[in-house]
Amino acid sequence: MNITVNGEKIDCRDDATVMDLLKDLEIDINRVAVELNYNIIPKAQLMEKKVEENDNLEIVTFVGGG
Repeated sequence: MNITVNGEKIDCRDDATVMDLLKDLEIDINRVAVELNYNIIPKAQLMEKKVEENDNLEIVTFVGGG
């Protein structure tokens, strides 16, 4: 299925959850915020929220430093 992640069109497996997508993209879930179709997804819902055809996700990774 086709989705958009951070402005880039990608192919995602059917029936994937947001958590599945993050794992497939090798993104550390401990340092991330996810917006799905302009709604922020709480970490507690990452495993249950399904990704659907033409969804738009913005994934922000937090980086420490100073």
